Amino acid sequence: MPELTNPFRPGAGHQPPYLAGRREERQRVLQLLQQQTVIENAVITGLRGVGKTVLLDSLKPAVTDRNWIWIGTDLNESASISEDNIATRLCTDLSIATSTVVVSSVTRRTVGFAAEETGEPNTLTYAGLQGIYDRTPGLPLDKLKAVIELSWGALSMAGHHGIVFAYDEAQNLADHAQKEQYPLSLLLDTFQSLQKKGLPVLLLLAGLPTLFPKLVQARTFSERMFRSIFLNRLSESESREAILKPIEDNDSVRLSAESVGTVIRLSGGYPYFIQFICREVYDAFIRRLDKGEQASVPVADIERKLDNDFFAGRWAKTTDRQRDLLSVIAQLASRDEEFTVQEIVEKARELSSKGFSSSHASQMLAALSTQGLVFKNRHGRYLFAVPLLAGYIRRQHPIA
Repeated sequence: MPELTNPFRPGAGHQPPYLAGRREERQRVLQLLQQQTVIENAVITGLRGVGKTVLLDSLKPAVTDRNWIWIGTDLNESASISEDNIATRLCTDLSIATSTVVVSSVTRRTVGFAAEETGEPNTLTYAGLQGIYDRTPGLPLDKLKAVIELSWGALSMAGHHGIVFAYDEAQNLADHAQKEQYPLSLLLDTFQSLQKKGLPVLLLLAGLPTLFPKLVQARTFSERMFRSIFLNRLSESESREAILKPIEDNDSVRLSAESVGTVIRLSGGYPYFIQFICREVYDAFIRRLDKGEQASVPVADIERKLDNDFFAGRWAKTTDRQRDLLSVIAQLASRDEEFTVQEIVEKARELSSKGFSSSHASQMLAALSTQGLVFKNRHGRYLFAVPLLAGYIRRQHPIA
């Protein structure tokens, strides 16, 4: 038997062999490109492993096919340290699109400074954009607007329809009032102002569910500025496609309906876990078929590997008392959906004499939110920020 390559690719943002579902979400974003004047942007949120990065990456070809320019990358914490840092991030990313664009001295004078007559073509490299930023008078908002406005003036001459600024991990953005630095507000103010002037620049942000509340906290107009798209787990039919499509032409590995159902149950419909589990299943099937053995889904082995690789590191960062609270949450009927402080308090009282007061539970949930284990949604309810975490807790740390 020739060596077979495992088609499944679990990883941080790795494109799956087949992108199941997400048609509606893709269409909702692409519809924004049809705006005559950009008044609505998009923010894509969801739990870890739900496919935000994959969806974002899948949009790039469709955006460029519509003659829009795609600009973007991940936003790490360093981009959010100061207003200058976020401006540098945007200038760096924008320069990739503008570095081959030749601009006239007349165009360059439109932003209020003298052009340099060198006899050579003037191009908008990073150094050129940074120079515009530095020499434009006013606040960082005025400077950043000048850079983007001039860049669009040059890019539009090539017949482009607009620019999409797409940023992943945008939950890392934050204002720092104590340091008088407001990089998140600067980003929002810049795009709102440019869009009011009619520039076809669209902001597309992706991140954890804490992102949208942060946007609204920074600028209340964010509720009207963004179309919020929350990615849920895949449906049963979509999960089945994600499992079977990558191996439909493979005659060596065939999954029974029972095996497919087991993968769907174990994964909870989360794309990352489908890739992770299917990779393990594929390898296990090949090994057992080579030995002439009956192939089946090794549930215990997969759960053990998933626990060690994905959950254990996060659990190790919690205190004993936080683990008590999380173990109580894992016993709730709504553990995989939304839960409230009151439900936690009542369940703790039912399970143990060492319970939690409402104020204590709220304080601990706030700390766990900072650690990225839970988050509070817009309706004042909480959810696990890590998919399937409740199952791990119930397996490894059951309440006696």
